[in-house]
Amino acid sequence: MCRNVSKYGLFFLFLALSGLIFLLRNIHTLENWNCHTISALYQLQSRIQSSFNPVNLPTFHHNRTFCAHLGQKPTPEEELEERYLLDSITWPGPPPRSSPPALRQTSDPVHSLFAILPTKGEREWHVGDQLETLVQMHDFQGRPKRYGGDFILARLHSPELGAGVAGKVLDHKNGFYSAMFPLLWVGSAQIEITLVHSSEAVAVLRRLREERPDRVFFKSMYRLGFLSETTVCNMCLPPEQPLCNYTDLYTGEPWYCYKPKMLSCDSRINHAKGGYQKHLITNKEALLFQSGVNIKVPIHASGPDRIDVLPPRKEVEVESSSAKPEPVKLAPSGYYYEDSWRPLGGVTMRQFNESSAITQCLKNKVINMYGDSTVRQWFEYIIDSVPELKEFNLHSPKNVGPFMAVDSTHNILLKYRCHGPPIRFSTVMASEMRYVSNELDGLSGGPNTVVVISIWAHFSTFPVEVYIRRLRHIRQSLVRLLDRAPGTMVVIRSGNLQAVDQEVSLYNSDWYSLQLDEVLRSMLKGLNVLLVDAWEMSLAHHLPHALHPPPVIVKNMIDTLLSYICPEIKKSIFA
Repeated sequence: MCRNVSKYGLFFLFLALSGLIFLLRNIHTLENWNCHTISALYQLQSRIQSSFNPVNLPTFHHNRTFCAHLGQKPTPEEELEERYLLDSITWPGPPPRSSPPALRQTSDPVHSLFAILPTKGEREWHVGDQLETLVQMHDFQGRPKRYGGDFILARLHSPELGAGVAGKVLDHKNGFYSAMFPLLWVGSAQIEITLVHSSEAVAVLRRLREERPDRVFFKSMYRLGFLSETTVCNMCLPPEQPLCNYTDLYTGEPWYCYKPKMLSCDSRINHAKGGYQKHLITNKEALLFQSGVNIKVPIHASGPDRIDVLPPRKEVEVESSSAKPEPVKLAPSGYYYEDSWRPLGGVTMRQFNESSAITQCLKNKVINMYGDSTVRQWFEYIIDSVPELKEFNLHSPKNVGPFMAVDSTHNILLKYRCHGPPIRFSTVMASEMRYVSNELDGLSGGPNTVVVISIWAHFSTFPVEVYIRRLRHIRQSLVRLLDRAPGTMVVIRSGNLQAVDQEVSLYNSDWYSLQLDEVLRSMLKGLNVLLVDAWEMSLAHHLPHALHPPPVIVKNMIDTLLSYICPEIKKSIFA
């Protein structure tokens, strides 16, 4: 018995000594060892415990200005612009109530209807006319709604012709809406009206945007030697514990993480999406976000839902009809015909169906793409379409970047880099977190430089003031770039529609995207930049909405981009 005890005792003593020697040797190789063994053991124990403990989320205090006004104080002119922009996207809401309405009192697409309004005189439509429909919203009890605020989309399309155009929806704030469409092709045209969210649901989304900017949270890992800690990060954090301040020195863009317990703020190695907060809304409010019930459900016509469009009227008829003033000027950016996008003004659309045509267009060009995954999709599409463009392995994480592709024969350089935080990618190295504004300030620019920017999808959970501030910094950098290198081409990709269910609605609703899109267009108006209207290109197409649009839509976007870079050269009649 004693022999067995002695044998096992020696064995465990050997294991303990081996473990201690291993620990001392590893610590010595990673950092200067001048502490006692007991300290090292304590640190190792802390590391093991932190690996198994979940990241504690802060208690967010509902303060609508807590997040929006961090960072550099805006100038009086910037404050004035911000007020104008916020006023321009003001959305009508339900009348004030002492308690949330019951589902039966909210907008029901099944009980609602629309009707085509007749033209003056004969009931016929010609190319160049404007088609108007009237939408009347009802609740689940079939009673007419008496106020506006519903989020409605409208599209005119022809499956037979592969044609489609986005409609303009006007809220009369009394339960009635007008949906208007330009008539752009000869043949069949069918109206499609969709309720995306009821006015009551929009009110919930607006409250979440202002009061819960923490509903997507982020995290960063800190590492020193064998020690690592993970803490919560965001653009605004309740000061419940010490913070690491990562505010950008050049733009003043704020970003914070909770300070690790043992490591310094300088030991941060990465940034990642932490996850989505749950239980944001009550059970009663959840009824407002039901797929197939009141999220992206079509509204049916009370009569016919399609018309036949005749060729343009004769010139004399156009002149006589032009005496009638149009109540709303329709100016879509383009439309589909035979599944090809046809811009209305600004550029003649070219088809780049062969890789050789794309190569010839991009020859001697440097294309810098900045932004979210929707512009990364463009990078991926181009390198898949052009075999000569070889992706250079930067050992970047998949779907994160940065990425680079080169065609040395034709002197083409294509680059992609994600925008700075907030960014919901899986893991981005801290050293690769760059703000678009700073990247633009580092460009020389010139006639062979193309800049493509898409920045919208990761800002939907924050107050609009945050997005305004980010665009303001990007705009300032674009002005500087175009001043020092006027030949630089700048192309902006707008936001697009996407598939939404209850969960997605609370974080990435199309209503959030629409509001940001309107701000984007307003802030870049008058600047020498070009727009690829991804919003209308996704709305006008017959395929289902998706955050990353299907290839046929992406091809039309890329054809638009390349048509900007390589416009069609009109031949002289004397040539």
